[in-house]
Amino acid sequence: MTPEFLPESSPRYHTAKIKTKLTELVEHLRTDVDKVDDTKARVLFETTAEVLLGLRTAYDHYESGSEKAFRQ
Repeated sequence: MTPEFLPESSPRYHTAKIKTKLTELVEHLRTDVDKVDDTKARVLFETTAEVLLGLRTAYDHYESGSEKAFRQ
């Protein structure tokens, strides 16, 4: 669900916005991997992207209630 259809008081309004920002940052990092020659920087950017994808997955699990910790 997109944030514009949710009230600002809803946690999902905020999780949707955060997921969008995380996705944008992952895309930025992956684009930058191809722009730098430094191997260590490339590894750092790719590792950062992977960690952010894991975090985005945690937000997905929160929204869907698929993890026990997020169930009521």
